[in-house]
Amino acid sequence: MQSDRGAPRTKRKRHGKPAWYLPTASAVDAAGAAVPVYTVIRLAGEAQAVWYAAVVALAWVLVRASRRRYTWRNLGESGKAAPLLRDWLILLGLLTVVRAATGDDSPFRLALAGLVVCLPATALCQGLTRRHLLARRRAGRAVRRALVIGEAVALDGLVNHLARRTDHEFVVVGVCPIGDDAPNCVAPVMTRLEKPTPEHPSGDYRPVLEAARRLEVDLVFVASGPSMAGERLRRLSWAVHEDGRPLVVVPGLTEVVQRRLSVSSVAGLTMLHVAPPVRRGAALLLKAVADRVGAALLLVLLAPVFVAVAITVRLDSPGTILHRQIRVGRDGRHFRLAKFRTMVANAEQLRHELTGSNEQDGLMFKIRRDPRITRVGRVLRRFSLDELPQLFNVLQGHMSLVGPRPLPNSVAEYNDVELRRLSVKPGLTGLWQVSGRSDLSWDETVALDLHYVDNWSPSVDFGILCRTLRAVVEGSGAY
Repeated sequence: MQSDRGAPRTKRKRHGKPAWYLPTASAVDAAGAAVPVYTVIRLAGEAQAVWYAAVVALAWVLVRASRRRYTWRNLGESGKAAPLLRDWLILLGLLTVVRAATGDDSPFRLALAGLVVCLPATALCQGLTRRHLLARRRAGRAVRRALVIGEAVALDGLVNHLARRTDHEFVVVGVCPIGDDAPNCVAPVMTRLEKPTPEHPSGDYRPVLEAARRLEVDLVFVASGPSMAGERLRRLSWAVHEDGRPLVVVPGLTEVVQRRLSVSSVAGLTMLHVAPPVRRGAALLLKAVADRVGAALLLVLLAPVFVAVAITVRLDSPGTILHRQIRVGRDGRHFRLAKFRTMVANAEQLRHELTGSNEQDGLMFKIRRDPRITRVGRVLRRFSLDELPQLFNVLQGHMSLVGPRPLPNSVAEYNDVELRRLSVKPGLTGLWQVSGRSDLSWDETVALDLHYVDNWSPSVDFGILCRTLRAVVEGSGAY
């Protein structure tokens, strides 16, 4: 490898993100903290409102910067609520310490009250930046070029998985399969690597570096497998790093969020630890309490809406106001789910006549222009008002405010993967509702539900609830 150390290296910092991301994010954070704090203190008649606003704005920007929110690697990459909330709590703790040290009580209390506004301001900026970044990536910009190494099967899985989605920063421009098997992916084969033997455990770094330089890749992926591990992987990492490129080893796990992963080193071996999903403890108790209290409050607040919808459904077409179905909940328990009726009274009988018109796959039955839906029913579905009676199911403990979609009563048709959705309560809203609803295929629906089941946390629920309002207003996939 010594002969390659003198090879010319080029700086590969092509993040492809517009230069305005950083100044916009920091300016919005500063203004989002300074303006409300100044306004609250000024209205209270306190002196030095400008000084307090400047201190709070500077503290908020410094907290965000110390948490690496302004690095090019992170700008526009996440719209999650949990990191923002943690930053905000750190800021509150910092200002509380300052208040205790200075003894200046009243203005700081006002400043803390005004700081609530900085959360939506920062969240809005993050959301707009992320949407802009995703649009650029769908157009093939703001991406990093990658070379993938691995056995054909593992290589196909990684490359095709990345190709199916556009919400990430990587585009595979070439592959280096190990062995004679032909990969089945869209990326071109740059070179083939031999399977390791006791006589030649490594020595394949030269063709890999040659391919990386020819393609001008930004990083090298290694799909883990028996043919690329141990000493061979170690030597390859030396060569790739000496060439100024990062190496990423993909273990083959899918749909596991970062907070469940940790890395340790034991006896020279690198070990990846995967924490189990949350199934018990204080977090689940908090979710149960929040479900009951939230459902009760919403039922009280939305009582006039219930009355108005019930009258409209009754006047629009003959039949009952509520439509009830048997659904499957947690651990396979059956319960009766209630919805405002959106179809004609004999909809179930007419379904058999429309079987050939089904536009969905799997176990879902959906028709974009379903003739059974009433005029009022289309409006109720458009704004998800037909789902409101499910708040009673939440209050009774059959459902949660957030969770997987309630499954129809046909458990015998589900496979082992689909049955895993039954390990948590179904939800009034969830990833399915905020990700496209009926526009999604059955496989996409199952994948979203399993992602929720395996990676649930209170912050995940909070994020879904925040996205639900936008999904209802936009009405995407609601039919």
